[in-house]
Amino acid sequence: MFLTIGTDLAGVDAPASDFGFLLHKNPARPQAIDVTGGSAHVFYPEATGERCTAAVLLEIDPIGLVKAGRGTAAEGFTLGQYVNDRPYAASSLLAVALGKLFRTAMNGRCDARPDLAARPIPLEVHVPALPCNGGADLAERFFAPLGWTVDARPVPLDPEIPAWGDSRYVDLRLTGVLRLADALKHLYVMLPVLDDAKHYWVGSDEVDKLVRAGEGWLGAHPEKDLISHRYLAHRRYLADAVLERLAEVDGVELTEESPDEGSVSLAVERRTTVAGVLRELGARRIADIGCGEGALVGELLKDPMIGELIATDVSARALIRAKRRLHYDDLPDRQRDRLKFLQSSVTYADERLAGLDAVVLMEVVEHVDPPRLPALADSVFRAARPAAAVVTTPNSEYNVRFPSLPAGKFRHPDHRFEWTRAEFRTWSQQVADRFGYTVQFRPVGAEDPEVGPPTQLALFRREEAR
Repeated sequence: MFLTIGTDLAGVDAPASDFGFLLHKNPARPQAIDVTGGSAHVFYPEATGERCTAAVLLEIDPIGLVKAGRGTAAEGFTLGQYVNDRPYAASSLLAVALGKLFRTAMNGRCDARPDLAARPIPLEVHVPALPCNGGADLAERFFAPLGWTVDARPVPLDPEIPAWGDSRYVDLRLTGVLRLADALKHLYVMLPVLDDAKHYWVGSDEVDKLVRAGEGWLGAHPEKDLISHRYLAHRRYLADAVLERLAEVDGVELTEESPDEGSVSLAVERRTTVAGVLRELGARRIADIGCGEGALVGELLKDPMIGELIATDVSARALIRAKRRLHYDDLPDRQRDRLKFLQSSVTYADERLAGLDAVVLMEVVEHVDPPRLPALADSVFRAARPAAAVVTTPNSEYNVRFPSLPAGKFRHPDHRFEWTRAEFRTWSQQVADRFGYTVQFRPVGAEDPEVGPPTQLALFRREEAR
């Protein structure tokens, strides 16, 4: 398993051999570390004033890999534990080795040359054998948006027998002008993603790894959904948590100030409007689905008539922040008894939410991929089947009234879509008809005569509950 990364430091007032400072590896001294099932070596095929290339050679012992518990074969192919491509093709094994060998460089630190670490430099990466589950085009889709020029050439199954066609491997070459830290993070994430496999168990700790490695680039990547799902072994609840956290790290939600000077912010007006609707309904048992940091929950806690309040979110981190925001541990016992926090996904049925007076999805639906909207409707209106539901979402027609929002952009980087008034009404009416609800629409915020209100609200009422 082999990878090289090199530079000529063109346009930079430094000899190319200073690349060794950035990598924290001396070109004059080969180094090696132990990794799962083998060892990783770093050496420099060339290190001159004009050009410097570092090579990573990963030696994997298949027997050692099996003994370490990382080589379990698929059912029915025991020999596959020992006879496979892991010693020869780039994979999560190589990604982990890069993380160990170049941890400091990946963090962007270089005390000897901090100016060089902070600036983009010309880089060339070569991975001779990269498993690419999806073909060479997928490598282009993953790396090109990050500023790389991609040359991914399929490796034939047998050069002597062209009729056999291409293998699932590509010979990958990347060239670009990037910070070294960013380049290493790209490789750390993309190698196992293109392989679509990992040599170790994927748990919740992988969420933190992906957020750290993806900070600054993954949140804006057009293939972020696919990258996250593959990196996290297609565990949707983990991928959803990553995408939410990336949106928090990489993008700041639009500051939704009302255009009129002196008026309250739209966020505050939205909360008070929803709370008013719930009071109008006389709801006593309420769930705030997708509660985020608990802003609406805090508003609803002020109403002593609410006997049970459930705050849910797919992100455990968001629930922790909500508890801190509300000073949950310091609340009087009577208040704490009214409030319950649950980790739950809006697209999966959750029996703990069944039979409530009302559920609220405030600025939630637009964070859901459109193909998953039927699952959202089913989990809320069939499985939970509350007496009423309050749904708010941005009115995309109003976006032109926000001077800080570029044309064609959504209000938040994690929004999958933003509906016009007609689109929201169509979706809401279809949901109401399918599940036996009536629906009425209300504006949130000052209504513009041309483009309508900034936020649109739909109030669903179960027909037999009226």
